[in-house]
Amino acid sequence: MGSDKLALAFGGETLLARTVRLVREAVEEVVLVAREGQALPGGLEALRDPAEGLGPLAGIAVGLEAVQGERAFVAAADMPLLRPALVKRLLALSQGYDACVPALEGIPVPTCAVYAKSLAARARELVAARELRASALAAGVRTRHVAPDELRDADPELESFLDCDTPADYEAALRRAGLGPGLTAARRS
Repeated sequence: MGSDKLALAFGGETLLARTVRLVREAVEEVVLVAREGQALPGGLEALRDPAEGLGPLAGIAVGLEAVQGERAFVAAADMPLLRPALVKRLLALSQGYDACVPALEGIPVPTCAVYAKSLAARARELVAARELRASALAAGVRTRHVAPDELRDADPELESFLDCDTPADYEAALRRAGLGPGLTAARRS
């Protein structure tokens, strides 16, 4: 991205603050987890991954240990088009399962999913064994893979799953949100 993407402006807030706000609209308890040493914009407080470079599964483990509820919705921090209705829909679909993971075009999206708190120990074990793929957490447990058609009532265009990994992704998200052209225009001025 060329800069700290979580601090990028998205309307009147940062990308991170927007994602946190949208999650907060759907759930009562929000636990923010950041990698060790990562500065967070806006003075947001976070729990920390145990070490740099362990990826999202380490963060999921920390978050699952910290939540008070029996299950947790997990979202990557760069999902500014997340729909609170989609979060609620996934939580409803997760009943009776250890994991509820959307699958778009057959590809699981483990960083916009619901996990049982009871998977915290499994997540820690996977990280300790250096199995760092977030998708590994749902393997071998009662998992519901959710097809796109089961989510379109909450998010017709499935925009919730658009993340901001590149400047082009960021600009596309800004346009979809009606917030302007993004980085390219800022660089030209």
